[in-house]
Amino acid sequence: MNVDEWAEIHRCHDGGESIKGIAGRLGMSRNTVRRALSMETPPEDHRRLKGSVTDDADRLIRDLIVETPDVSIADISRSIEWTRSRTLLSRKVNAVRAELPATAPRTDATSTGLPRPSTSFVGRRVELRELRRLLGEHRLVSVVGPGGIGKTRLSVQAAGEFRRAFTDGVRFVEFASVRNEGMLGQTLCDALGLENRDAHDRSAEDTLVEYLRNRRMLLVLDNCEHVVDGAAALVARLMVEAADLRVVVTSREYLAIPGEYVFHLDPLPTGGETEPDAIELFSRRAEAVLTGFTVDENNIESVRRICERLDGLPLAIELACTRLTVLSVDDLADLLDRRVSLLSVGSRDRTPRHRSLQATIDWSHELCSDTEKLLWTRVSVFADGFDLQMAMEVCADDDLPESAILDSMTALVAKSVLLRIGDGKHVRFRLLESLREYGWGKLTAAERRRMNARLLDCCAAIIVDCADSWYGPDQLRKAAHVQENRGNIRAALHSALNDPGEGQGRVAADALGAGRFLWACGISVREHRLWLTMALELPDVPQIVKGRILGVLALVQTLQGDRESAAFTLQRAGVIADREHDVVTAGFVTHTLGLRDFFAGDFDTATVYLDEAERVYGENAAGPVLSATLAIHRGMLLSSLPDIERAERVFSAVHTDTLAVDETWFHSYATYGLGLVALLDGRIDDAVTSAADALERHRGFGDTVGTTLMSDLLGWALAEQGAGLRAVVVLGAASSMWGSFGQQLYGSEHWNSLRSKAVDTLHRQVDDAAFDKAWARGRAMSTSELYDYVFGSAPAATAEPRDADEPTAALSPREREVADLVATGLSNRMIAEKLVLSTRTVEGHVEHILHKLCLNKRAEVAEALVG
Repeated sequence: MNVDEWAEIHRCHDGGESIKGIAGRLGMSRNTVRRALSMETPPEDHRRLKGSVTDDADRLIRDLIVETPDVSIADISRSIEWTRSRTLLSRKVNAVRAELPATAPRTDATSTGLPRPSTSFVGRRVELRELRRLLGEHRLVSVVGPGGIGKTRLSVQAAGEFRRAFTDGVRFVEFASVRNEGMLGQTLCDALGLENRDAHDRSAEDTLVEYLRNRRMLLVLDNCEHVVDGAAALVARLMVEAADLRVVVTSREYLAIPGEYVFHLDPLPTGGETEPDAIELFSRRAEAVLTGFTVDENNIESVRRICERLDGLPLAIELACTRLTVLSVDDLADLLDRRVSLLSVGSRDRTPRHRSLQATIDWSHELCSDTEKLLWTRVSVFADGFDLQMAMEVCADDDLPESAILDSMTALVAKSVLLRIGDGKHVRFRLLESLREYGWGKLTAAERRRMNARLLDCCAAIIVDCADSWYGPDQLRKAAHVQENRGNIRAALHSALNDPGEGQGRVAADALGAGRFLWACGISVREHRLWLTMALELPDVPQIVKGRILGVLALVQTLQGDRESAAFTLQRAGVIADREHDVVTAGFVTHTLGLRDFFAGDFDTATVYLDEAERVYGENAAGPVLSATLAIHRGMLLSSLPDIERAERVFSAVHTDTLAVDETWFHSYATYGLGLVALLDGRIDDAVTSAADALERHRGFGDTVGTTLMSDLLGWALAEQGAGLRAVVVLGAASSMWGSFGQQLYGSEHWNSLRSKAVDTLHRQVDDAAFDKAWARGRAMSTSELYDYVFGSAPAATAEPRDADEPTAALSPREREVADLVATGLSNRMIAEKLVLSTRTVEGHVEHILHKLCLNKRAEVAEALVG
């Protein structure tokens, strides 16, 4: 114990803090605290406090703040592996920030995935406060209730309001479109942007655990009832291995796993208040349908009767309100009385709430025209959102002509059956899960098979259309179309592969054989390999199609670094291609053999294979996609020999050709190649510019391979440019994509020498400790976080930086947040609820605020913040 520690202990004790609290804060034993309190004079030891801003941790903190000015205390703590008091760390960080020039904060471009409802959130303030309290005490909360009760809407609102309490953000993940429990982990990986951590020898669940293990994040997993067993297994593992993770589950059935708190969501109250939530919701929705509508003394009883008849179910109330365009409130109440009573007589096995919702949906269905009813049942085949063109392709026939679909969709939107989502440029629609289930239930088994087949045809066309447009100006738009329809594609493939009769297996196989680059369209490499492997087991698939599937599978395996599996797959594909006289597939097999040997470092054999593939492509008009792919691979091989002049000619030719047709994907690879050549030629600034340009152009694609290559190149070039920690972070992020340091996908001595040279250069620029921390920081990044780090994101409004001489500059970000709330007059308990913190934690923050601002009373905080 030294003088500073003795003084800090006495100051905290004089402020009313307990011995246990002081010991925890300062990272020492309680006996040490008691001994200090027994000493009326300080000890003779005048060493500085261990947490002072002059110790070795300062350097690491300063480097982190320079690289990311608005890095949080929690991120700093994780990055430097801080094991002592959070207060001491906050003090150190504030001191370092005071020494550095102010910089604009970085914004996080990673999407939360939270839906943006088109209507206002009404009521549920009591439930929101309770959910906030529960999340402060429990790591897993399941919001449970019947369909239509508002579980999703409450959870979305809660996540939006609570997001500031979670250092690493919130993520909303929709499970309604998942038909296979084995895809839950992959769906969550997609939502978190973890395509950069794809590996053939690691499951999606392992990837999630690695990413979430040290993150303070809130996950909202929506609509888990149809995959409850798989969701329970996934969440149970995350709860064990990610200690700072909080999870909110919405489901009609709870998970029944250790640590789960089941929050039963009740209907909106219909009475007992001046304006209960149910009546307020009715008023808001009725006003949206009927301009000028208000709840007054003339209609309040009818409105109350409607809400009571509908048991306060939000979905039922919203559907009923759409009838006010043709009915008065009194007429609506009378009709609902009769309908619910009739349903109650015939449905004794249903709960009252179920009967209320069923009656409302039945009525909505009966009030639709015949074409609207038919469209409702048919669009229920979509597992995810859809647009007007997809609705026409899947739903139109002689009974429902295309000319009737637009008007019917307009009517269903007006009746709140369909929800309109998206911006003004690209409009999509979706059904709420309760309404989708209702519509699907109206179809016979034969009609369901027919609709599944129509959805498969639509999704197969999306895949094939993307493949056909892969070399041209529409490439990025088609790739985005694949990505936004992942849920529908998964549902269609799942249906076809499990029930391949009536030609559905053949349709799925043809699409998968054509989609060579699905892994670059938001379908992860891992998932692409899964569907290809399953397709090979389909009966009655022609051998020529199976050969193409094997060729694509071999490419995917090669890109994953699974060269042994690729060798076996290529052998099978080659035999079939020769037997079926499929010359182009045979050329693609030869091409992939060359790529495999190149990655393995066998450059001579790789050159022979690529030469042969080029001959086959040229003689058989294989098309620009395969020719451009081969040219990129040849340029990379030439740069490894190294034959820089020829490599530059090859990359330049692709760069020119793709620019002429406004193509993006190959163009970004060619730009990367020119940057690689510039690096090998010693033109470092050109290499940095080209690498960054390639990475930026590649941003719209879900292509992990390309992102990794371009990140590696940028890191190497930054190292040569003397960028220090920035280069380390970028290389650390790239390394996580390949698995581990020194084991890149390309196992050649040439690639390893480039990586080793960059690493050696960086070790000379920064010390080992700083290198390790920056490397770990990069490895922890998702792809979107990497892009945000490299390119930044302009904030919508940049606040004026606080002057370091201001009293409030000494406050940590969390203390400033608490101080703002104190200034508004909130009590500690109210602040704790608002920030999802314990009351004791808030009390500690308030104590520190008063001490740092040299105040005696919390009432003085508001004045201090202003002045």
